[in-house]
Parts: sequence; structure tokens; C-alpha cells
Amino acid sequence: MELRYLIYKRLQRVLAILAMVCLIIFSSCSKKSEINILDAALASEHFAIKRVMDSLEGFELQIRYTQINRRNDSVLLTDFDFQVDENTYFYPASTVKFPAAVAALEKLNQLDSLHMNTRFYVEGDSVATTFARSIEEIFAVSDNEANNRLVEFLGFDELNEKIATKGVEPIRIAHRLSTADADNITTKPLVIYANDTTTVTSKPIINTAAASLELNSIQKGIGFYGGDSLYQEPFDFSLKNFFPINSQSGLLKRVIFPENFKEEERLDLSKEQHDFLLKSMAVLPYEAGYDRNEYYDGYVKFFMYGDTKKPMPSGIKIYNKVGYAYGTLTDCAYIIDKENEVEFMLVATILVNKDQIFNDDNYEYDDVGIPFLAQLGREIYQRELKR
Repeated sequence: MELRYLIYKRLQRVLAILAMVCLIIFSSCSKKSEINILDAALASEHFAIKRVMDSLEGFELQIRYTQINRRNDSVLLTDFDFQVDENTYFYPASTVKFPAAVAALEKLNQLDSLHMNTRFYVEGDSVATTFARSIEEIFAVSDNEANNRLVEFLGFDELNEKIATKGVEPIRIAHRLSTADADNITTKPLVIYANDTTTVTSKPIINTAAASLELNSIQKGIGFYGGDSLYQEPFDFSLKNFFPINSQSGLLKRVIFPENFKEEERLDLSKEQHDFLLKSMAVLPYEAGYDRNEYYDGYVKFFMYGDTKKPMPSGIKIYNKVGYAYGTLTDCAYIIDKENEVEFMLVATILVNKDQIFNDDNYEYDDVGIPFLAQLGREIYQRELKR
């Protein structure tokens, strides 16, 4: 009896040890395979990847790859970062149009008098449009004027507050894009059509003046052009917009997977608005009425298709917002291929300014930056196919 008991206890101990060993091996292999999706992509021998990775310092590269795992009704999001640092500055360019679109929809949802299809124009501007069309133009071709109209509607303070209160921070949007008097803290009134013949003019909004950002790499390069003059000193970005990788990723997650967040961290959008936002983020330029030859499918879809003018395959959808200015290229994207059950998020930024002179329009967008982002998207996608 005692011998049988001793054998039983020893067997229990052996089984427990085997179970623990199996768990360790499984966890190690699982973790290894997860990490290698980003690591292996960046270790690719493809020229577009290798030339950047072989001389990293000058490119100010930051990447966040988010792996998506579905378990029944749950979605698990796991981030893997490369050099992501919210204290190291990069110019976000047109990616700030993403929070502007979201905040505008939220504000419309909280007003009884306005909706997405309300017609309006900015005082002093002859172009009448709708909020829906402005948002569609922002995502379809990254239209600057469409963004600036939404800024006049929101004001900087309200725009930043609406996004930050959802837990998406840091964020600081302090100026319009590609327009005179871009950082004027007072917005222009909107002339809103109450009906076909009656208009109402909104009041200007006075915003808080932007404080200087104190971040790493806030001054860049060795010179810049101001007008026709070359100034041989670093270009100061301290009063520019600020929307780092983690904030971009956080906003994207709240749009794509709102159920993963607490009620107070979810966006205040109606179902109609949310569906419209998703549709706008994935729209291709020709689907929004633009010439497909001039505005090819990959025009603002840098990952996977930015370096080709061929049509995108219909089975792949990319919900994203890109930015490019001052030599910096950024893409914030959710990529899904339902047929092959592939989905992931990717946010990346790269600086391509070899001569380190800003405002000289001499940037390596087409030669280095976009090929890198396109190939990075393909490398991740191919590994997701095998995962």
C-alpha cells in the first residue's frame, strides 16, 4: 500500500514537471514567433529595408506593429515597438487630420442643429461643402483645405481636448496645414446653411496660444529655407503639431476595436458616424470621385502599395491616415485581408532628408521613404500569412 502511494506521488511530480516544461517551451516559442514578425521584417535582405536598417541614425525611424488575436468574442491586441519614444519628436504632418475628423464627428453628434451632411463654407471662402465630404477628402487624398475647414469648426483647444479625454495622449494640434496665418489662434466663422436659402454664421473661437515643446530632436538638421534665404542653423519644430506613435496607435485602436476600451475611453460617435468614418478611412481616391490615373490606389496607402500605381486587390482593405512633409513620412494603418484571415496594425514614421536642409523640397520620399514603408507592410503581411 505504501509502495503504491509512493509511486503515485512520484508520478504526480513527474507529470507536474513535464507540464511546466511544456508550458515554458510553448510560451518561449509563442513569444519568439510573435516578436520575430517585426524583427524578421526589419532583418529582411530586401534593398528597400536593408539600406535604411544599415544606417538607422539618419532616418529617425519609429515603428509599432500591433498583433491581433481573436478568441471567441474577444480581441487581444499586442504591441511590438521599434525605437518608439513619445519624447523624441517627429513632425506628424497630415496624420493630424485623423483626430480632426474624429473630433468633428463627435462635435456633430453632440449638436442638435448640425449633422454630417450640413452644408457650410468658411467665411471668406467661396467653396461650399459638407462635413461628410470634408472628412472623405481628408482620407481619400489628404486634402489640406478640407482639414482646415474642420479646424475652423472645432478650434484647437476643443480638438485636443476631445481626443485627450479619451485617453489618447499626448497630442497637441496648434496650427492649420499649408495655408497663410496657419497658427492664428482665432478661428474663422463658418457660414452654415440652415436650409437652401437661409444661412447662420458661427462665432469665432479664440484658442490658447501654443507653448514650446521640450522634446528630444525638436531641432533638426543643419539648415532651412525661409522664403528665398538659407539659414544655416537647425530647424525648430517646437511650435509645430505633435502626435506621436503611441497616440496615433491609441486612436486607431479606439476606432477599429471600440469594444476593447472602457466606456469613457470610447469615441462619442453614433453607429452611422462610426460606419461612415470606417468607410472614409478605407476609401480609394477613385471611389471618392478622383481621377484614378492621377490619384492611384496607393496614393495615400503607403504600406504595401505606396510604391506602385497598380490597382490594389479588392480583398485587402487598409483603414489609415498618412502624412508627409518636411521630409517625414508617416502611416497609421489597420490592414485586413478577410479571405486569408490576416489583420494587423502598423504605425511607422521615417525621416528622409539626406542633405539635412529643411524647406528645400529635396527629400527622398520616392527613392527611399515610400519604398521602405511599402516593403515593411509587405514583409509584415507575408509573415502574418504564415502565422
